[in-house]
Amino acid sequence: MKLFPDLSRDQKRLLVLIGSNTFITSKLLLQVCLKTKIFLILRIELYKSLTRFYLHSLIELNKATDQDRRIAAITNACAEFDHWDTEKHDIELKLGSSNVLCLVLSMTDNEDEIRMICAALEMVYRASTDAVRNTFEEVGPAVVPLLLKVLERCEHDILKHAKVSILNISKVLLYFSRVSELRAIMAKHDGMFHALARVSTSQLDPDARVLRMRVIANLSNSGENKIMIIRHPSLLESVLKIAALDLSEGAREYASASLMDLASSSNTQDAMANNDKLLATLVKLAVTDPKEETREYAVTAMQNLAFSKENRARLVTFSDGVVIEALKKALSTDTNDKSRRRAAGALTNLACDETANLMIGHEGVLQVLSRVAIHDKNNDVQKRSCLALTKIASSCPIESEHFIVLMNSLVTAASSANSTGIPAVFRVKAREASKREEIARIPGLLDILAQMSTGKAYSAKDKENAMRAIMHLTNETENRKIMCNKVILNALVVAANLDNVGSKEIRDSGIVAIERLATEVTNRQYMARHDGLLVAIAKATERESKSELAGERQSSPRLAKQLLLSLLLVM
Repeated sequence: MKLFPDLSRDQKRLLVLIGSNTFITSKLLLQVCLKTKIFLILRIELYKSLTRFYLHSLIELNKATDQDRRIAAITNACAEFDHWDTEKHDIELKLGSSNVLCLVLSMTDNEDEIRMICAALEMVYRASTDAVRNTFEEVGPAVVPLLLKVLERCEHDILKHAKVSILNISKVLLYFSRVSELRAIMAKHDGMFHALARVSTSQLDPDARVLRMRVIANLSNSGENKIMIIRHPSLLESVLKIAALDLSEGAREYASASLMDLASSSNTQDAMANNDKLLATLVKLAVTDPKEETREYAVTAMQNLAFSKENRARLVTFSDGVVIEALKKALSTDTNDKSRRRAAGALTNLACDETANLMIGHEGVLQVLSRVAIHDKNNDVQKRSCLALTKIASSCPIESEHFIVLMNSLVTAASSANSTGIPAVFRVKAREASKREEIARIPGLLDILAQMSTGKAYSAKDKENAMRAIMHLTNETENRKIMCNKVILNALVVAANLDNVGSKEIRDSGIVAIERLATEVTNRQYMARHDGLLVAIAKATERESKSELAGERQSSPRLAKQLLLSLLLVM
């Protein structure tokens, strides 16, 4: 014991006991583990002793041929296996406990033994995913069909303790399905999908339905399984029935999660989007379910389905726009940040040339998007709402009857700190000559363009787009009078005075806008007296002169000098 000077007396006695190969019960070992400091050498020796003990128990179980001895052996095994120590369960599986239990299960028809063996199997499979994976490779082909057979018997025959056995078998299948590598293998077992589909038809307790839905949700997460589940004659129907009608919140949650994962595959999206019952179920879950995770999964499923271009018109027009209404409500009222973010993402996905006008025409959609873009407490939700709004606007035809309503919503959303992308829409719309006069008269639009073109909170690209939009609007003769105001001129002066290389486009656009405003003779006196404007034009004149002397080629006429002279004449 001099090798271990820091050990207590009890720890030294334990090492002597282990070294003498004296049989130690697992209960004593557990007590010692709890009361002593587990260091590496001691831990190894404890596991060696545990290994000997479990081998002894399993050998006794395997030797038992008469019923009384088997029940006694299974009872002892259950007493040892019923714990939540993952490392001990790993040892149990490594020693072949599941092999022996499955063998005994396959050899018995006794209802008490069936119940106890199913319980013991559930216990040993509380192991780590690595241990479950390794064991499944060895016993999976035998154990899964056996469990499915027992499960069917428990559900259809009058069997003692059937409810308990159903729970334990469902838990074992759940432990298998948690291992991602096993999901595709499980789905290929004959009868697996039929057994899972009985979740909506068998008389199961709520806990059993939740467990089975968890297994379905896990299998739905495997890419290989998605199309198989969709094509199965009854499994998807059962999932939809649970999602729509089950009274258990947990069962509905995992049904919603399953639909979300199934909708994430391009191979399943078209079929799912054309399933009326499925869409109606997602809408119901997204709007009415009290559990926020369930609502989030349903909204995410709709977002996934909207990713496919072929599905967008179908989703927007389904049942008079009920999908749009559900997403609008989720975005505006859901307390879960993720649900609101997903709802905005779904609306973004839905927007395209074919659907934009329909979405704009849906009552309240634009108002909700613009309001959320400003007031939502979550920055990411604000950004996604702005993105949805800009995508709808970009896809909206210029001749739309809802054009002004759309532009008003953009003006509202533009005051958001997360309004990146909106200036680009203003720029594109302002290029339409037929709409320039109408756009310039939208309340607040000129003010927001002036703010965007000069505000520190905006990116250089946003500033350039805003200034370009102003420049395009000044190209309309009817706009020049109303645009010659203090706010616009202040923004133009700031732009005209920019001298860094990266701001050349903004500066040139500002100068062009000033030149166009000055073509309206009645504007010149007001412009000439505007603070800083003459200085800005003088600088522009100087730059043009230097450029001309240097022989540089200009893409547009040099008009700064003429502009300066015309403004000086009216003073």
